[in-house]
Amino acid sequence: MANEQELQQTAQEFERNRIQLLNTGAQKQQLQMQNSAISAALSELKETKEKKVYKAVGNILILSDVSKVQKELSEQNESTELRIKTLQKQEDALIDKLNKLKAKIEAAQNPESKSN
Repeated sequence: MANEQELQQTAQEFERNRIQLLNTGAQKQQLQMQNSAISAALSELKETKEKKVYKAVGNILILSDVSKVQKELSEQNESTELRIKTLQKQEDALIDKLNKLKAKIEAAQNPESKSN
């Protein structure tokens, strides 16, 4: 009985971690798309000969110096890259934990399937 209860708790923990892994993956993908857009904007700013560009601030566009916008975007780029790396580490840790929980569940189920 205790073994079955332990197995059920392990299965519940597995499911919680699986959902957390899906959420982490979705966050990472969203940040990667954001990072890609920032990189594209930085690339365009490097090629422009303009001294001023418009940047979106809320629902309005504001004229701003190219160098200032480049600096802001570079900082955003670094920040998103750091967050992506952090989420990747979380993903790796969750995958490792899920593999261990899966092995534990399979080991607990194996003796039962042999006796049937």
